[in-house]
Amino acid sequence: MPGEFRARIPEGSITGWLDGDGPPVLVLHGGPGLSDYTAPLGAELEDAFRVIRYQQRGPAPSITSGPFSISQHVADAIAVLDAAGADRAYVIGHSWGGHLAMHLAVRHPDRVLGLVIVDPLGAVPDGGASDMEQNLTARMRPELAARARELDERAMAGQGTAEDALESMAMVWPGYFSSPQAVPPMPPLTLSVECYAGTLASIQAHFDQHTLERSLPALTVPALFVLGAASPIPTRHGVASADLIPGAQCQIEDCGHFPWIERPGSVRKALERICR
Repeated sequence: MPGEFRARIPEGSITGWLDGDGPPVLVLHGGPGLSDYTAPLGAELEDAFRVIRYQQRGPAPSITSGPFSISQHVADAIAVLDAAGADRAYVIGHSWGGHLAMHLAVRHPDRVLGLVIVDPLGAVPDGGASDMEQNLTARMRPELAARARELDERAMAGQGTAEDALESMAMVWPGYFSSPQAVPPMPPLTLSVECYAGTLASIQAHFDQHTLERSLPALTVPALFVLGAASPIPTRHGVASADLIPGAQCQIEDCGHFPWIERPGSVRKALERICR
């Protein structure tokens, strides 16, 4: 049935939402540590798919405590699939959620029908994170860039707050899009600093171990990467990730980091391609 549901886990619960009817599609939002912002993407799909969205642990209304690790995020995703009654599902992951989708697929290939990876943090260290930071800074006015650096320094010193992080995100928000005319208002967001820091540490540990580089070549599910030509994450990082997966393809769109906003229908087109 459509509506909100709870996936029970040992420490509490993960809150999710079901909409539409058809083949199941699990949507993984980015961050890490952000509140879910993928409702508009889900609305594009729900006339033909059963869309499963959920709030990843960190922000309410899901459990706000850790552990904040790749392993735990993957386990949470499986709990959500179980609670939604989906033995297998197509998985759409955006940004950090695309990185998580790749980990989910290599750990539980029996639960994944196919992957649509949308402008992700890549699989090959450092996934494009450094390039993204540099490009976002370059797209800001100098006074905003200085303020963002100040907030980053506070965060690195362990003095940052969720309010600082959201202020910084509001300043960099326009840089995620292809042009000033394409920038929509930033949606209301909340952020868990603890989840952000803990998950980034786990991501780095897996980069150090080359987990995805070693595991993705064994993946047999169809995969399609939707990449923004004007994204602050250069497309080469997504292409390098796709090259690790046998048969994976790339769909490069004339847009920034949020293809479904600037190019409505582009993510749905990719999903329909892997469903054939």
